[in-house]
Amino acid sequence: MKPLRAGESRQVGPHRIIAELGEGGMGRVVLGLAPDGRLVAVKQIHAEFAHDPGFRERFRREIAASRLVSGAYTAAVMDADHEAESPWLASIFVTGPDLRTAVDATGPLPVEAVRRLASGLAAALTDIHRAGLIHRDLKPSNVILSSDGLRVIDFGIARAAEEAQNLTHTGAIIGSPAFMSPEQAGGGPITPATDMFSLGSILVMAATGRGPFSGASAPQTLYDVVHTEPDLSTVPTEIRRIAEPCLAKDPARRPTPGQLQDFLGPVPSDTEPWPEAVHARIRHQEAEVRSVLSLPIPAWQPPPRPLPVKKRRPGLPITVALVVVAALIGTLIVVIQAITSPPDPGIAAMPVAEALTLDRLRRVDTCKVLDGRYSEDLGSLEPDSNPMSPDRCTYKGPKGLYFDLRLGEPVVNGGIGTTNRTAEGLPLLRASFSGGCHSLIPITDEPALYVMLYNDTNVGDKCAVADSALTVVLARLRTHEVDRQDDAAGVLPLDPCALPDATVVAQTMTDVRAVTAGLRNCRWQRKDERLDVRLQRSLYIDADNGDPVDLGNGVTGYVTDASESSCQLSWPHRTLPDGDAEYISVWLQGYSGERACERVRAVAASVLNRLPKR
Repeated sequence: MKPLRAGESRQVGPHRIIAELGEGGMGRVVLGLAPDGRLVAVKQIHAEFAHDPGFRERFRREIAASRLVSGAYTAAVMDADHEAESPWLASIFVTGPDLRTAVDATGPLPVEAVRRLASGLAAALTDIHRAGLIHRDLKPSNVILSSDGLRVIDFGIARAAEEAQNLTHTGAIIGSPAFMSPEQAGGGPITPATDMFSLGSILVMAATGRGPFSGASAPQTLYDVVHTEPDLSTVPTEIRRIAEPCLAKDPARRPTPGQLQDFLGPVPSDTEPWPEAVHARIRHQEAEVRSVLSLPIPAWQPPPRPLPVKKRRPGLPITVALVVVAALIGTLIVVIQAITSPPDPGIAAMPVAEALTLDRLRRVDTCKVLDGRYSEDLGSLEPDSNPMSPDRCTYKGPKGLYFDLRLGEPVVNGGIGTTNRTAEGLPLLRASFSGGCHSLIPITDEPALYVMLYNDTNVGDKCAVADSALTVVLARLRTHEVDRQDDAAGVLPLDPCALPDATVVAQTMTDVRAVTAGLRNCRWQRKDERLDVRLQRSLYIDADNGDPVDLGNGVTGYVTDASESSCQLSWPHRTLPDGDAEYISVWLQGYSGERACERVRAVAASVLNRLPKR
């Protein structure tokens, strides 16, 4: 991660740019902050592509297709502009080193980690191919190792770039020769099997530190890819059985991603899927990001919009009249449909994987999600008028239906089981604690947290009804119709892990990292010591029983649970339209040091400096 150069633009489209991540053959990648506060990786395309009008159109088509890709193993494309002076696209930023960097720095991965890598890559290719795309440039630098698995990046633009280079550069081939397929190197037809050959090469590199084709030059490597057998002499036997079929010269003999997943079978769950040295690099990058975010962030400027071109055309009054008549007919049709049929869940605006990210869910009004009538079996649902938590909402329906919708919560009691049901293409899970039935699905970037629908009634099949309601929930979350109507001063959309100063936290608890314990709860924990920073509504705050504390700038906090080893400090940020208020809470428990409340006040002061102005 590098600082930006003096004098360069600090905004790309609506995204404020805060650091440089790297540069490659296609363009430059920078770390950006989206208007809603999410971190994004913004790729700016090099001028040699931008000057080709054909590339811009291909780029537009590929970005439109890539938006259809959703899954736990891809970094979803969030935004793009093919008409900008330098075309760009923004995808969800994933913290972690790419596979090439990780292997170069820490050595080849152990066998079990390579098997996990193979399973994740096969799952990612399943999602990409299902959307009608072929990656075409699958290589170690396009595979990010994250704390919960991996993410494949840069799908959706490789074909546009390849066509542009083939048109403008005689004999040019996009991609990394060591990870190309024979058909790519030889100019043959490209199919999904092309990506499987690249997958096989990646597994060899991950297991040995070098690819299966390593010529002295790029032309020699390309020749070897087409004409010679891969060097698998140092590949562990278990990994060779996986990689060798993928490296068949004949595309028809390579396995599909699904066949590879079937061969691998279930991958054991592990809180840390990679070697400790890789996770140390992930934590280091997380600290870098927090450090960059602690610096002054450039002010946001609305992106310029082109002025509409007004043209006077013959027969314009007639055209306008026809448009008005058509609009009236359309309105009548809409009214008739509203009377005769229930509304649909809304027009999807984003892939389901993006809709299930923490940043996205923090912008959702939980009581809007199921408010209305979206399916015959549920009928019209009415939300609670005064929910206790911004992450929860209860709904009442006909015949005694009573739902509890929770966004971004952990399952703290009981076990989690699988079902044979799906929603939006994702498998639904089942929680077994308490009565009723819990239908749930994990959050994309924090699988230990869930979107959960609890059905506590005896209307029909409890679990079938819960699954039906959660299916509607997922469809609704993909739309912007459920967004919270907060202004820029609100704290509910913020990431609580990014609020405290990392240096101040480290003075309280050393050798710990932030863990998202809930949608609006961040936790640092070491044995019995625990520090929580929470964003809440005042209904959860017992301020009346606390001791008032002047925090400066007109802010009064309230201290509760005060002792040598424990202290909670809460303060109001602003009043909400319903008369309630947003609160921030810093809570230190089981502290082994002295004067717990002094440490809490220091953390609170660092949080106050990063809050939006009321």
